[in-house]
Amino acid sequence: MYLDKVVCALTNGNPNVSVESVILPDGEIYKKMDILVKVFDKAIESRLDRRCTFVTLGGGVIGDMCGLAAASFLRGVNFIQIPTTVMSQVDSSVGGKTAINHRLGKNLIGTFYQPQCVLIDTDALNTLPDRELASGFAEIIKCGLARDADFFEWQEKNMQALMARDPSALAYAIKRSCENKAELVSLDERESGLRETLNLGHTFGHAIETGCGYGQWLHGEAVAAGTVMAVDMTYSLGWIDDSIVKRVSDIFQQAKLPTAPPEIMTVEMFKSLMAVVPPSERFYGIVSRILKV
Repeated sequence: MYLDKVVCALTNGNPNVSVESVILPDGEIYKKMDILVKVFDKAIESRLDRRCTFVTLGGGVIGDMCGLAAASFLRGVNFIQIPTTVMSQVDSSVGGKTAINHRLGKNLIGTFYQPQCVLIDTDALNTLPDRELASGFAEIIKCGLARDADFFEWQEKNMQALMARDPSALAYAIKRSCENKAELVSLDERESGLRETLNLGHTFGHAIETGCGYGQWLHGEAVAAGTVMAVDMTYSLGWIDDSIVKRVSDIFQQAKLPTAPPEIMTVEMFKSLMAVVPPSERFYGIVSRILKV
């Protein structure tokens, strides 16, 4: 939808600039090596060298895969992100994580590789399906919950405006989410401690995505259910009171996101799927200090 405009902007009448395009299928089911190889095939066939720049246009799956391609091709070439979904604008394009999935788990093969820049245009969200929009809101909610109590309280008051795609509300939420994540990444780029708080909901969420089959649940839907599970666990340990559990559940419901895993996800399935996740990728969630209790 936006490819021709981006190509025109990149060339801008300059005969010394050429653009080669690769159109990849989007969705978690395609986030795998045999799809990623299509990028390498095109780059090699086009005789690209280390002076080239990979430009990613699309959602989080496309950004993750092409970031990994940029990190790997000729041992690393320049890389620019142009994210077109809420999910990619507030989360996957910020921080340098790139990855593909493995049949045993999500994002198990990847690198940390920072883009030269990230170009965000919120007008691209006008064509986003409602389900994809809500999925992205899960990461915005998680950001406030894990990092920024004032932002979380703003979301509680403004979720209706976000769901209605109010331009000023969307712009503020995306900007503040990016600021929060960028600050954490600057302190802990390789996720050795502080940045792990942004994995809130993802330990359970990734298990849901893998267990259901990639693509059956959108990433944000799984993160929403996973976050509620993490908050429930925090409550069961006596670290928060039930009012916080209710607030978290309520805001996800406002965003029309699930607050419980699918019935097919048994306790044994969770144990089995989470056992393959490296300790560095696990974060169950402690929210007591975030929500001012």
